[in-house]
Amino acid sequence: MASTTLNTATVSVQETFALSLTDRAVDKVKDFAAKMPDAGGKALRVFVQAGGCSGFQYGFTFDDAKETDHVLAVSGIQVLVDKTSAMKLNGATVDWIEDFRGAGFSVENPNATGGGCGCGKSFA
Repeated sequence: MASTTLNTATVSVQETFALSLTDRAVDKVKDFAAKMPDAGGKALRVFVQAGGCSGFQYGFTFDDAKETDHVLAVSGIQVLVDKTSAMKLNGATVDWIEDFRGAGFSVENPNATGGGCGCGKSFA
């Protein structure tokens, strides 16, 4: 298995929040940003919402920062996480995976409890 470098950013806004992205994830974000006209000048937003087969699911979109967001600088990209999602994502690692199931972002989340989904896109 190839080695992967983790790019970690930590921000303090009354509390500590950390989120890591692998080199593959950073490269894919940069690739998407270059190819998507609507992404110009926007940051990657990583969020958690209700849904998925395990109770919560991860979401990724390009967005403008809001005043209450955690704003992380990771290897030349900006990453936004709202405070509610930050409670569930603290210490997580985002990766880009391509395998027999397809391609997409996958999250390794130390905060996920109980059974998770095999796809890496939802958790309990």
